[in-house]
Amino acid sequence: MSKHTVKTIQAMRDNNETITMLTAYDYPTAKKVNDAGIDMILVGDSCAMVVHGHPNTLTATMDMMVLHCAAVARACDRTMVIADMPFGSFQYSVEDTMKNAARFVTEAAVDGVKFEATHNHIAKTKAVVEMGIACVGHVGLHPQAVGALGGLKAQGRDMNSARKVVSESLALQEAGVFAIIFEAVPAKLSDYVTRKLDIPTISIGGGPQCSGQLLVTPDVLGLYDNFTPSFAKQYVNVGQIMIDTFTQYAKEVKAGVFPGKEHSYGMSDDVLESIMKEFGEA
Repeated sequence: MSKHTVKTIQAMRDNNETITMLTAYDYPTAKKVNDAGIDMILVGDSCAMVVHGHPNTLTATMDMMVLHCAAVARACDRTMVIADMPFGSFQYSVEDTMKNAARFVTEAAVDGVKFEATHNHIAKTKAVVEMGIACVGHVGLHPQAVGALGGLKAQGRDMNSARKVVSESLALQEAGVFAIIFEAVPAKLSDYVTRKLDIPTISIGGGPQCSGQLLVTPDVLGLYDNFTPSFAKQYVNVGQIMIDTFTQYAKEVKAGVFPGKEHSYGMSDDVLESIMKEFGEA
C-alpha cells in the first residue's frame, strides 16, 4: 500500500473505517509500527517524558523534536507521520510558528504537524495550513497547559470546558486542519462533536465514537511506569521481558556461559604464534 495522505485519512473517515494511530520516537519502533499497518504516527512531545525522563512535556524543544521526527520519518513508507509542535514553538508570533512548522517538513520530512492550539492560536494554525503544511488540531486536555490546568485532568465535563471543546473544534476545522485529536474528553461529548464535524476525530481518552484511536506506544508496551493515564491499555509487558532478559544476560556473563565459541571470532594458530614471538608471552 502507498503512503497515507490527508486524502486517504479523510476517505477512511468518510467510509466509516476506523483510523489507527500510535506514537513513536525512534527508527526501530517506527519501523515496527509502519510494518504493522498502523495508519498514522504522532511523534509526540511526550518523548520528553517517556524517552528523556522529564516529569512533563514542557521541556521538549524544537531541536529535540526535529531529531526524533527525522528518525521516525525515515522508517515510514506507509504510515503518515505527524510532528508535535512543542511548547514555545507556536505560542509567540505567526512568523515563528510558520518557521518552526517548516523546520519539521524540511529537516525531518514529516507529513504534517500537530498543535495544542486554543482559540489564541487559530490564526497561526491557519497560516501554517496556508503554507501547504498538513495540520492536526488537539482539543480537550492540553498537557502543555498542565500548570494552568492544575494537573492532567479530563476536560469537557462541565459547561465551560465542554463549550471550549466544541468551539475550538469548529474553529480548528474552519482554520483548515485535516483531523483533530480529542484527549481526555467525555465519550458523549466526543461523539457529539464527531457528528458535527466533517473531518476525522482521533481519540486518546476520547471514547470509542471518534473516527480513530491513538495511544502512547510505551503505555501499550509496558515500557513507562512513571505515569499511566486511565485511558491507556497495556497489551504486553515488554518492560518485564526486558528486565528478565537483562537479568539472564548478567547471569550468563558472570557464569562464563556467554560469550560461547559461537559468539567469538577465530584466527589461525600460526598468526598467534608469530604475534607471541614478536611481542613475547602473555
